[in-house]
Amino acid sequence: MLGGYVFTWGGIALGVAGLFAAGMEFHDAEHLCNILGFLVFLVVFLWAFAARSMPRVWLVLLGGGGLMTASASLIQHMLV
Repeated sequence: MLGGYVFTWGGIALGVAGLFAAGMEFHDAEHLCNILGFLVFLVVFLWAFAARSMPRVWLVLLGGGGLMTASASLIQHMLV
């Protein structure tokens, strides 16, 4: 659950920052990414149960979530 949350939160943050940087209104980007975040969390949650290697699951979820969060932070700093 925690890894899926980190991955989904990173994806939402990156999506909002990227869409806002591309010219979409902030609240529109936020709502779109939050709606897609539910689907992403569902897919990640189901994949975590189907995966054969638990270390790979943790690497993808925490590593991917961390990279997406760092990328979103970089985009936000470039916008300000």
